[in-house]
Amino acid sequence: MDEDVEEMDRDRLVAEVLALRAAIRTHRDSSGHDLCWHHPDLWSLLPEQVEPAIAVPPWPQFLRGCVAYRQSLERQAPGAPTHAAEYDA
Repeated sequence: MDEDVEEMDRDRLVAEVLALRAAIRTHRDSSGHDLCWHHPDLWSLLPEQVEPAIAVPPWPQFLRGCVAYRQSLERQAPGAPTHAAEYDA
């Protein structure tokens, strides 16, 4: 799947690493409501360009997952400031 990496010259490898690092930083630096979204622009950096076959849970299960995610943030980042802004579509 990643055979293309072995064929890249140094300049192409450096460019690839820089692009991946930038995308990871963008994802890492997400905050507030942006934490709730999937990140197709991150996935687009993979060489295999496929349409992700996502499955969306029904609302009750989805909302329980959101609550569980928020609870995990409470455990993993207890000192994080809160972001009280309403979501603005």
